[in-house]
Amino acid sequence: MFSRKGVILICVIVLVALNIMVIAFIGQNYHPTGGPGPVGIYLIAPFQKIATNIISFAKDVWRHYFFIAAAAKENDLLKKELHEALKKNQQYIEMELVNKRLRALLNFKKEVNRNVVTAEVIGKDPSRWYKTVIIDKGTKDKIVKGSAVVAPLGVAGQVIETLPHYSKVQLMTDRNSSVDAVVQKQGARGIVKGDGGNQCSFEYVLRKHHIKVGDVIVTTGLDGVFPKGQRVGHVFGIVEHGAGNFKELIITPYVDFENINELMVLLNPIPRNIFNSFRDNP
Repeated sequence: MFSRKGVILICVIVLVALNIMVIAFIGQNYHPTGGPGPVGIYLIAPFQKIATNIISFAKDVWRHYFFIAAAAKENDLLKKELHEALKKNQQYIEMELVNKRLRALLNFKKEVNRNVVTAEVIGKDPSRWYKTVIIDKGTKDKIVKGSAVVAPLGVAGQVIETLPHYSKVQLMTDRNSSVDAVVQKQGARGIVKGDGGNQCSFEYVLRKHHIKVGDVIVTTGLDGVFPKGQRVGHVFGIVEHGAGNFKELIITPYVDFENINELMVLLNPIPRNIFNSFRDNP
């Protein structure tokens, strides 16, 4: 099988050879006064025309080939430059997001009157039954079991296990989590418990309180873990049971637990035996 360029080249060579043969034939019958004569012109003209057209076509193809090759090379270069530009732009976007999160953490750290350690989330529990994450700070950073964990938007969870350089945090949405909280406006107190999904329930709320969807839930500070007034979430729904003195609220947390990257651990938690000390020393 010949390539297209090879076929064109062979055709050109054949036509040129035929043209030369015709010219040689006519040269033998050339009349000095009259030129090649009508017969010679009649024979040579079609071959010359075909040869000229083919040579012109071959030149056009050749020029077109080089044009396409140059365009392809330029296109590859532009694609490479575009890829680099998109890569740098993505890096700038990521840096801006990181700076935004760090600024929020810094502002929150100034508001909290406690020593704070900022930690990065390096792992998440894949189980659907437990909502925990691993952070890159541990006992070497003065983190102890029971330490409160927060984010700029609100309460995140509590440290349940520690190692020298790592800690496990039980998120507020875990089924075993509980936070002593209160409806900010009405003063209705209850316990926020995780549902294992993306929401929480606010239990043991007295029926007499008039609570509306959208009301803000904050910590009471009475559980000895979280400081008073930390935002927990807002009321998403209200469940009225048929009997009893309590009603249940569905809470949407302020923290987006699916996309947390950095957390803050509050150091120096309130000792749990402080209440016992008050009982012993009235």
